[in-house]
Parts: sequence; structure tokens; C-alpha cells
Amino acid sequence: MSHEWREEGRAEGRADGRAQGRADGRADGRAQGRAEDVLLVLRARDVVVDDAVRERLSACGDVETLSRWLARAVTVEQAEDLFAGDDEG
Repeated sequence: MSHEWREEGRAEGRADGRAQGRADGRADGRAQGRAEDVLLVLRARDVVVDDAVRERLSACGDVETLSRWLARAVTVEQAEDLFAGDDEG
């Protein structure tokens, strides 16, 4: 009986792990897509984007922050201005 519980627990753990992995993957995909949207807007406006800005956008996994930067991308004169008022990181 103990063996059956262990097997059931393992199966449940694997299922939970797969579900969490899918959720994490979707969140990562949303963040990556939003970062690409920011770059697209900047390119369309002929705003120069250096490697540091590109890296910061790519490294950000927070969709809310990226959405804020996307809204700023519509009006900034320099790409670095996307991050004005935000903590470094």
C-alpha cells in the first residue's frame, strides 16, 4: 500500500511540474513578445537602440514593467529614456 501512495505522489508531482513548466513558458513568451513590441515601436520611430538597452529589455521578465516601457516607447526621444524613473535592474 505504501508503494502505491509513493507512485501516486510521484505521478502527481510530475503532473504539477509539467503544469508549472507550461505556465512559466507562457509567461516567458509573453514577456519576450512584449520586449519585441518595445523594440518594434522604437525602430518604427527611428530611435537608436544600443546593446545595453536591448539587453535590459530582453532580460526583463515582468510583463507589467515591459508594458510600461512599451507605452513610453511611443514618446521617448532616446531609448534610454524608457527606463526613466525605474529602479535599476
